[in-house]
Amino acid sequence: MEVSVVLVLQARGLGDLLAAVPALRALRRAEPRSKIVLAAPHRLEQIVDLISSVDELVPTADPAALIWDGPAPELAVNLHGADGASARALADTGADRIIGHRSPALPKLAGPRWDPEAHVVDRWCRLLESEGIVADRRNLGLVPPVASLSRRDCVVVHIGAGAPARRWPPERFAAVVRHLLVLGRDVVLTGDPFEREIAVQVAAQAGLPDDRVLAGRQNLTDLAATVAEASLVISGDTGVAHLATAFGTRTVLLFGPTPPRRGGPPAHLLGRHAVLWAGQVGDPDGRSPDPGLLRIGVPEVVSAVDAQLDKQDWADSTRSRYRRVG
Repeated sequence: MEVSVVLVLQARGLGDLLAAVPALRALRRAEPRSKIVLAAPHRLEQIVDLISSVDELVPTADPAALIWDGPAPELAVNLHGADGASARALADTGADRIIGHRSPALPKLAGPRWDPEAHVVDRWCRLLESEGIVADRRNLGLVPPVASLSRRDCVVVHIGAGAPARRWPPERFAAVVRHLLVLGRDVVLTGDPFEREIAVQVAAQAGLPDDRVLAGRQNLTDLAATVAEASLVISGDTGVAHLATAFGTRTVLLFGPTPPRRGGPPAHLLGRHAVLWAGQVGDPDGRSPDPGLLRIGVPEVVSAVDAQLDKQDWADSTRSRYRRVG
């Protein structure tokens, strides 16, 4: 018996994939007997495995480069965007049915209009609900992978982001790291391989040993495990922030130039996240740090960090007391 195929396109980064998790799980519930194939960048495969709703990954870093040589999917779902390239890519697969936002590239597609102000998690859930597929926006959690080297209770300082506009200056990160070291905290610096030089610079300015610079030395599974075990993650608006949300790790998040209402932690989870935002919208793909992001100073971040660590320490001590009583 031939199994029907549901092809899902989400050829963006880590944060976008994690924001699509409730939608992917909704598709799994709606199509329990179908084979769900995700077209996404190959580097995300280790995280895709943690979602437990995808049967196969078709490596796709760009919608225009999607190669589909199998039978026409019964259903194709566009969780990538409302751009012409992604709409055409799914149409070219010969799918019997397409779910996506309205696009000039597919005039016959009667999907909802793209709302640029929608929260990214809500956007994909609404898209499926427009076709009668129930989606639970709270279903963001992931089971942490097994760490190859445990760094339990460390503070993760993620110095990178997908574009320079969303990268807080290295010297400011270094000032926060120095504060954490004074507090006696175990600090590690994370980032992508191309950001290792920045991380090394931050470590040198903060007096952090080289072996605490993990940027460029971890695969995605190890990074995820480190985030899951951390007592706190300090990060800009990037994929690691979404990882922390998925694992329930406390955060201090520096937003700019994109407002947190579009991609920050969902409202029901804000109790675990300190979100800093200066209120100034700009170009998220800009080539220099956004002026709004630069309005967030070191004192504000340090104050938020101290408050989050106090909450975590209180929670840890409470759990310890309950264990002793029990």
